[in-house]
Amino acid sequence: MKKVLLGIVVGLALGALAAWYFLRPAGGSAAKPETPAETKEASFVHHGTNGETFLKLDRNVQTRMGLQTAPLAAASLKPEIKAYGRVLDPAPLGALITELAGAQTALQASTREFERLKTLNSQNQNASARALETAEAAMRKDQILLDSIGPRLLLGWGKAVASQPDLPAFFQALAVQEAALVRVDLPLGTSLATPPTQGRVAPIASPDALHEAQYMGPAPSADPQMQAQGFLFLQKINPLPAGAAVVAWLTVPGEAVSGVVVPRDGLLRHEGGVFVYLQTGDETFVRKGVVLERPLDTGWFVREGLQAQDKVVVVGAQELLSEEFKGQGGEE
Repeated sequence: MKKVLLGIVVGLALGALAAWYFLRPAGGSAAKPETPAETKEASFVHHGTNGETFLKLDRNVQTRMGLQTAPLAAASLKPEIKAYGRVLDPAPLGALITELAGAQTALQASTREFERLKTLNSQNQNASARALETAEAAMRKDQILLDSIGPRLLLGWGKAVASQPDLPAFFQALAVQEAALVRVDLPLGTSLATPPTQGRVAPIASPDALHEAQYMGPAPSADPQMQAQGFLFLQKINPLPAGAAVVAWLTVPGEAVSGVVVPRDGLLRHEGGVFVYLQTGDETFVRKGVVLERPLDTGWFVREGLQAQDKVVVVGAQELLSEEFKGQGGEE
């Protein structure tokens, strides 16, 4: 009986030993439970004494994120007014030019016929007075038709177009899209005592793609929808097709305004606002809202809130915004 009990005890001991061996954690030591402090990532978000939020990143982190900054350049610009318009269809102008050429040809032919019959009649040759009167009536009719086209050109297209020295060549340039005739109307309630000196025009879908446009003159009539002061411009660089809606910046007389140029790569748009990240120290960055006033070739003109030589993040700004939101417990 003692041997049986001994065997049972030994068997239980061996079974417990085997269970421990197979169930023990890998590496021979018990797993250490993770604590929230060990799993939480370090936050770059800090708050100043006045409650302002800033990001603090050491040089290694900046290098890892690929941050790059650029100093802002000062700018002084002539005053401009933002307006909207469209590229005019040159087809009606072409029809008038064709009609003008036809009327000129007809008048030349009827004038020659009248002069011929007048000469024959004066020499008592085979040219009756009735034939001469008929020829004179045809000539006067052609003259009236020709005279009516000029006012129609003025009323429909304005003096700047109607007085072109080579109107057919002007139309040809519009027809093959070597140039575009743009009508621009000021916002309702805005007017200019003196006309703009020049303009910049861009498709309304790409307002940053501005190109210079030559001021031609006032629009010949009021736009039925805008009911505002209108002007004609000739766009020769990257001319837009007929009917294209445009946004325009019109240079007007006045004192220049000062500000800075913010590179496009430094601008962040979020929830309807526009921001930049300023580097305020070797390791500190602050997000700041800006008001974009005018697009330029190299960026946007900003008049207030920024100074020349301020360092703005131009590469990695989106990463900073993500880190700021993570540090605040929100999502971008």
